[in-house]
Amino acid sequence: MAQPNYDVLLLDIEGTTTPITFVYDVLFPYARSHMKDFLSTHWDEDTVQQDLQLIQQQYNTDKDEGIDSLPALATPDSPMYKESVLGYLLWQMDNDRKTTGLKSLQGKIWKRGFESGEIKGVVFDDIPEVFELHKQQDIPIYIYSSGSIQAQKLLFGHTTFGDLLPYLKGHYDTTTGPKKEAHSYTLIAQDIGIEPTRILFATDILAEAVAAQQAGCQAIIMERPGNHPQPTHTFPTRTNLLLP
Repeated sequence: MAQPNYDVLLLDIEGTTTPITFVYDVLFPYARSHMKDFLSTHWDEDTVQQDLQLIQQQYNTDKDEGIDSLPALATPDSPMYKESVLGYLLWQMDNDRKTTGLKSLQGKIWKRGFESGEIKGVVFDDIPEVFELHKQQDIPIYIYSSGSIQAQKLLFGHTTFGDLLPYLKGHYDTTTGPKKEAHSYTLIAQDIGIEPTRILFATDILAEAVAAQQAGCQAIIMERPGNHPQPTHTFPTRTNLLLP
């Protein structure tokens, strides 16, 4: 790999380090199939109760917005409440919702799966070498993904190539800000303590690359197998991260 013209590598996950299919074919089905047992076993735990409060708030919002096909949610004092919560969560997953309460519950379920060895994180074949080369060149690598920081660490800590977490300097998720807004990248640069122009952001989504560029970052579009075609653009494209 030639000497890079950046001092920080900022990576998206889905479609950049990891096949999109891993999330939709492995993680989401695993969470769905284990949701009922998880709720039954852990319902009374404080952190799960906090998630359930968020889920109730989200339901109230969805109901106020008059969303079609919204399933009924029983009142908390009803004997049908647990079953109706499960139904609402499955409905969210069927509709590819990424609400805070659901994501938190999914993260807890995935944690059990990764730690038990039932799930192994998948990364593209070039990623371990990319990580090692950047380590040799003292270029720190950060992750910025819509997946929670907890989920990011689980994935990279339990990959088919072993534990890759030691290669990563830090993690950001949407608690920093939306990935399609320039201000999020400004905040990340400030947090790292570097000028945005010295950051290279790799993503599979054009709108994210545009936002990063608006903040002053360099950006490239990944064209990995399974990635969705993007509108016409002028950003550099890569099929892997070992290319110059």
